[in-house]
Amino acid sequence: MAVVTLPMYDPPALHWATDALYGALRDALRARGIAAPPLTRATDHAAAWGRPDLLLSQTCGWPYVTALRGRVRLVATPVYAAEGCEGPYYRSAVVVRAEDPAGDLAACRGRRLAVNAFDSQSGFHALRAAVARLGAGALGPFFGGLVETGGHTASATAVAEGRADVAALDCVSWALLARTAPAIAARLKVAGWTPAAPGLPLITAADDVTLAALREAVRAVFAAPETAEARAALLIVGAEPLDDAAYDRVVALGAEADAAGCAALA
Repeated sequence: MAVVTLPMYDPPALHWATDALYGALRDALRARGIAAPPLTRATDHAAAWGRPDLLLSQTCGWPYVTALRGRVRLVATPVYAAEGCEGPYYRSAVVVRAEDPAGDLAACRGRRLAVNAFDSQSGFHALRAAVARLGAGALGPFFGGLVETGGHTASATAVAEGRADVAALDCVSWALLARTAPAIAARLKVAGWTPAAPGLPLITAADDVTLAALREAVRAVFAAPETAEARAALLIVGAEPLDDAAYDRVVALGAEADAAGCAALA
């Protein structure tokens, strides 16, 4: 049986919105002759990305360019209404505690970094590129320590509670945090932004016919008045088709960081 997972911007407080959006998408797919299964949250998302029966999921740009290219196909890239987004492209907000005197990334040298995951474009690799552009790579590790948290909300919480001093949160996660965890967001401020990269793509392992139906359904549902409430909660204002070459930007940013001596940050 085919599998559908939408794990990337799906905190518990917004499950209702994800469920409603996928419900509309499922109906649109069925109207196009595609037997779409229920949405699952029980399957590990990384495992789902590698399944040959993957109908739909959303992945991060770094896993896409390093592990999934040639194994999955791009459906579309959602467009979000959040500061730091430019159409289907996005940045990460570099956040510190609200009382921290740091006013930019350069002032964060020597601080403790919270990283959601080392295969995260927004939480780690985009930050490597930002540090590289400071010309800081030749001076040794930029940050004074590092903790891996497992998620953007956990990274934000670690900074707010003083277990870390700085984190890179993708701009959609940062905007959603203000809605789903306002007490945490209120204790943080933005000290800078990373370079832009293509946003998190919707992917499939399906054949050409199913891919075409997916693209049609996503384009329609992600702009439909009937999904406006759910999309507003998720900050979704549309979806755009990006070709595979657009994600070379992710590779280029990683190479830029490596060349500048920023393979690691701490």
